[in-house]
Amino acid sequence: MATPVLSARSLYRFFRAGEEETFALQGVGLEVRRGETVAVTGPSGSGKTTLLNCLAGLDEPDGGTVRVVGERLSHRAERERGGIRARHIGMLFQTGNLLDHLTVRDNVALVQRLAPAQARMPPQELLERVGIGPRAGALPGELSGGEAARAGLAVALANAPDVLLADEPTGEVDAETERRLLALLREHAAAGAAVVVVTHSRAVAGAADRVLRLRDGRWA
Repeated sequence: MATPVLSARSLYRFFRAGEEETFALQGVGLEVRRGETVAVTGPSGSGKTTLLNCLAGLDEPDGGTVRVVGERLSHRAERERGGIRARHIGMLFQTGNLLDHLTVRDNVALVQRLAPAQARMPPQELLERVGIGPRAGALPGELSGGEAARAGLAVALANAPDVLLADEPTGEVDAETERRLLALLREHAAAGAAVVVVTHSRAVAGAADRVLRLRDGRWA
């Protein structure tokens, strides 16, 4: 069996508010191999976004480890985690990944400056691939919801990531845009990446190879 490109073992994450502790993750484990798309579902507050943040190295788990392409991501300096993200991880989060003062093309180019040279696809070619080529010179504020979703995906794919992490990537788009985004996610997985998608969409879950459900910080 192939070695997982993304692995998380016994992840714990808790938050303190005064004297109270809330466990967002309680012993969560996950392995995703190249070519595989995994959908993570569950009610609001179940720990889905916390899990994604830990997998991306944006948040440190209080216990457990995360590895990407065999390299430990968790429990190391932020600068080191940032380097691993730049080389191996693409992110599409609900908060957006576009800088408002840069054009769509320049947003893609900025990410690519940190990517290995051999992985770079010309920005315009990548934007054409996700169906937003004609809007390459637009600022994020000038895009429709569907265009912004596709531009965000282009930025997430700009470093040709081994791991693609997406948080509700189709949450605010119409059915046709959702279908196109799903096809692009599956295409990236088929090219050899590991894809993890947090979603409430039945269509997204139905297109995944595996569907995992979180409840109260544990797999249900």
